[in-house]
Amino acid sequence: MSTSSPATDLARLVRDGRRYWASPAGQAVWQAERACLGPVCERLFGAHSLELGMTSALADMCPVRHAMRWAPTRELVEQAATLVCPPDALPLRDDSLSLVVIHHLLEVLPDPHHMLQEAARVTADDGRLIIFGWVPLGPAGWSRAWPGRRRRLPWRGHWRTPGRLKDWLAFVDFEIERVDYCGFHLPGSLPRNAMLETLGRHHNLPLGDSYMIHARRKPQLAQTQRSRLTFARPLGGSVLGGATRLGPSRIEPEQERMTEGD
Repeated sequence: MSTSSPATDLARLVRDGRRYWASPAGQAVWQAERACLGPVCERLFGAHSLELGMTSALADMCPVRHAMRWAPTRELVEQAATLVCPPDALPLRDDSLSLVVIHHLLEVLPDPHHMLQEAARVTADDGRLIIFGWVPLGPAGWSRAWPGRRRRLPWRGHWRTPGRLKDWLAFVDFEIERVDYCGFHLPGSLPRNAMLETLGRHHNLPLGDSYMIHARRKPQLAQTQRSRLTFARPLGGSVLGGATRLGPSRIEPEQERMTEGD
């Protein structure tokens, strides 16, 4: 009988993910995605942002004053301003962040719906929710057909189309503004071909390795209605579940009194 806990499994997943994103293949995709995110970040201003993912910072070029990262355990913390908590129980107030980035986590987490609900909850009415996902029918998707690959990152998990995530976002009262594709390359090569990347992004062809969804709260519901989703257990700022924030907090005064437990 397995004695591993959800936190242990999540920490193992993040370690595996970091190994992939540090590899030449992972770095090539990361650079293409960061270039895709850059123009979006240039137009975003605000006080606080959060990145949820397994790689190094993508949005560090954004002019947001207080940028936070996430880690499932203290051992995986890489910088001071880091939330240590389950990804579906963020110790933050509603509407407190100008930018939230979910980077290739919805494919591999056991409970992606709760995580998406939490990310939507903490995104401000005038903020942006950015989601990176793998294109099921792109070159990386084709390579999943190789035997045994679906048990390893990045090919494991459930790869969903932007159309499917559009339905998920609608349940948390968000809508997609735009979908951008990135990571263009020929089969068997890495996405380092500048000409293919420029051509693919210019025409926004759904043939890259990954996509980037820009989402925001539906304007007509921004002040009158919250998420219609209901789950078996409560979520939100009242559920900290042993969550810890490392580094200085500048969001809400009462969060300074949070216990910095192990």
